[in-house]
Amino acid sequence: MGVGPFPLQAQSPRAETFFVEGDGHTVPVRVIVPETGAPTGCYLHLHGGGWMLGAADLQDERLAETAARTGMACLSVDYRLAPEHPNPAAADDCEAAALWLIGTAEKRFGTDRLVIGGESAGAHLSVVTLLRLRDKHRLNAFCGANLTCGIFDLAMTPSMRAFTEPLVLTRHDTEHFIDAFLQNGEDYAYPDISPIHADLTGLPPALFSCGTRDGLIDDTLFMAARWAAAGNHSDVALWPGGPHAFQGMDIPLAAASNRQIDAWTGERIARR
Repeated sequence: MGVGPFPLQAQSPRAETFFVEGDGHTVPVRVIVPETGAPTGCYLHLHGGGWMLGAADLQDERLAETAARTGMACLSVDYRLAPEHPNPAAADDCEAAALWLIGTAEKRFGTDRLVIGGESAGAHLSVVTLLRLRDKHRLNAFCGANLTCGIFDLAMTPSMRAFTEPLVLTRHDTEHFIDAFLQNGEDYAYPDISPIHADLTGLPPALFSCGTRDGLIDDTLFMAARWAAAGNHSDVALWPGGPHAFQGMDIPLAAASNRQIDAWTGERIARR
């Protein structure tokens, strides 16, 4: 979801946009490659914003930092947004971008080491994409998932239902985003809607990061536990005092969390 008073990030002059053909729709994918050397891997990034806000070019600075630290090519998907494009438009676009990257990474970037991830709604779409790749296409091509302050139960977990602090993302905000995203009478327990209800076997190692003053903290804790119970590697990083999506703020806590995320994703890329 990732809304709040975050500083605007300068757009990178090195960014390039590719256009991926989806199901009757073209999906823009913004790419930032490392300044030096061939990419060590590719990071498919799905931005936050409650499925309603955000764009692929609004985190160039952060993705350029990730590219510099890890050597990865960073690709941000400009998926369609609600309410004009409700579910499943965003998930369809992310699925199309993932399939394109799987098919073209080695030829275009010289590597088959892939990581997927995002913040808030982007973390939700990351897990939905992994499940679709496994179930629809029999693909398990990603070697890691970076899942930051994600929402995984759209019926809302207890921490969000009880969250009363007017801090970045409120329960009212969450309800508003969900209502705009789901306009077709979807069942909240359906795994493509709330992936916490999915069979999670055979998914890649994941890093779950969340602040302790985030109403979505239960989503992180519950999903990380289910991830591990399904036999997958699950790392959890809880950041004391961190509000929702604090990794996008200009504060020391964000810098520390982002360094950990980059170290974790870099390690996943390096493993064979």
